[in-house]
Amino acid sequence: MRKQKMDRDWIATARTLSEALPYLQRYTGAIVVVKFGGNAMGDEDAMAEFARDIVLMRQVGVNPVVVHGGGPMINDLLKRLGIQSEFVRGKRVTDKATVEVVEMVLTGLVNKRIVQAIMDEGGRAVGLSGKDDDMMVCEPDDPELGFVGKPVEMNVQVLRDLFKAGIIPVVAPVATGMNANETFNVNGDTAAGAIAGALKADRLLLLTDVAGVKNAEGEVVTELTPEDVRQMTADGVIAGGMIPKTETALKAIEQGVRAVVIVDGRVPNACLLELFTEHGSGSMIRSPNRPPRG
Repeated sequence: MRKQKMDRDWIATARTLSEALPYLQRYTGAIVVVKFGGNAMGDEDAMAEFARDIVLMRQVGVNPVVVHGGGPMINDLLKRLGIQSEFVRGKRVTDKATVEVVEMVLTGLVNKRIVQAIMDEGGRAVGLSGKDDDMMVCEPDDPELGFVGKPVEMNVQVLRDLFKAGIIPVVAPVATGMNANETFNVNGDTAAGAIAGALKADRLLLLTDVAGVKNAEGEVVTELTPEDVRQMTADGVIAGGMIPKTETALKAIEQGVRAVVIVDGRVPNACLLELFTEHGSGSMIRSPNRPPRG
């Protein structure tokens, strides 16, 4: 039933929608690849909020692709099955037994949970992995790590076909190999970057549980160029777990992605803030040939 009384919250909502119009127009038809992971995957409310944001993106004409991880769920099942993990230089060795668990968890439990969350919010979604239609073909990233893959061939036509049908692709980072019957586990950020690069995406959003790239003073840097990233890495300012994310960003930009944003996924509606307002929630790495944030 229609309500006559309007309070400040509803007026503010209407004003926000009006102010978002230029951003909505800017991203109509755009391809946005979102890497989803972190604590939000294990929280039902956070999962629902993320799914709602993805559905809204699709509703206003954006073509989103969701690429997800699932490390904690993999660890849990390995433990329950009594499969011991070995590590080389801090990275898990993925043997044949482990990669079977990885495929089971990522393409089954995690992937379908995200698909269902999107559908519960009124969207249309289809779950895929990098093995479907040979979307992602890998070779070993490091022979000592076993079946940990590095993408070497990409075929993303299936994603474009889903865009045309109004369907949101949800991709598990499991890939096929150059040889028959090979399966590779791919780092979620790496897979998202490879897909974004192959699609020449307008944006790659890497959702994390940190505020973004920080400078030597510990302050978040909201905008960087690839040269800034290389210099901060050489100086040891970018270190630890941030290095793989910035390396993914640099490679994606080299492949034609317009900008990569390391997004603080703990912020409510982080993806919508990044796309449809002038206030992001993380660090944007953009080509020096692209305009500033926005």
